[in-house]
Amino acid sequence: MKKYNVAVLGATGAVGREMIKILEERNFPVNALKALASKRSVGKKIPFKNEEITVEEATHDSFSGMDIVLGAASNALAKEMAPYIVKAGAVFVDNSSAFRMDDNVPLIVPEINPEDVKNHRGIIANPNCSTIITVVAVNALNTVSPIETMVASTYQAVSGAGAGGPRELLEQTASIITGDGICKPEVFTDQIAFNVIPKIGSGTENDYTTEEMKMQNEGRKIMHLPDLRVSCTCVRVPVVRSHSISVVVKTKEKIPPEKAREVIKNAPGCRLCDNVNAGIYPMPLDTSDQDLVFVGRIREDLTSDRGLNIWCCGDQVRKGAATNAIQIAELLTDKS
Repeated sequence: MKKYNVAVLGATGAVGREMIKILEERNFPVNALKALASKRSVGKKIPFKNEEITVEEATHDSFSGMDIVLGAASNALAKEMAPYIVKAGAVFVDNSSAFRMDDNVPLIVPEINPEDVKNHRGIIANPNCSTIITVVAVNALNTVSPIETMVASTYQAVSGAGAGGPRELLEQTASIITGDGICKPEVFTDQIAFNVIPKIGSGTENDYTTEEMKMQNEGRKIMHLPDLRVSCTCVRVPVVRSHSISVVVKTKEKIPPEKAREVIKNAPGCRLCDNVNAGIYPMPLDTSDQDLVFVGRIREDLTSDRGLNIWCCGDQVRKGAATNAIQIAELLTDKS
């Protein structure tokens, strides 16, 4: 099997470290691995296959000889480095939102639209974490009857805001328990301990946030549904890891719950967990640190004859970011 020179841009962040971990887990055919980050991280060591990779500073000249660059950096850095990555002849699989809605950049969830990868021009975008988890959960329905609308509420873990999110939650929780009452928010806009915050992202003209509009805009592109309409509310919850989504899916033709369970059970990337009376349903604790999307609570929507109500959970650091990027990279290799 051919081996590939791989660079991880943003290697010291939570997603970058997870990418390196998953490259090893999935036995990706790596010839040489380069860990790139900001100047302040230079010299740090990251374990990989019983060795330690020394972090180098990301510069415009860092990509010579690379075949694949996995992006786990900010939008600004992704935009800055992309031309140099493409010029070096590498393919940039980018986890930021910088290129997701670019018509010339494929937006890929390998379980759904792997064929789109062939349309890349040196850059491939990784979708938003909640979008990935949701579309993996519902796409099997789309193969039975086209999805027309979705009404979704996301319950997003604090680790989705980076390493500081869990730290702030735990510090605030400890402060409340010990009674000192110091809960100054820094990562989040408001106290997150014992609270939920119904705002993720910045505001837009229609009063939805940027995070909420991703579900519609990205969902249309991934599932090839240009007329898909989505109403979404994104909420930060005091959960450390794994996002949960409640979604009402309306399809062109009615899909009975029994049929929905059958196709979701057999859908790639999904695990059916659906017996509410037996206490079987998806939960963040069960879905953390693995790559399947757990799907359950499948029932008829009581407001529409063609609607289904679904609950799903998935690890946003892995399937919602790092694993999906590695799966995209696999589509570019002989391993595919």
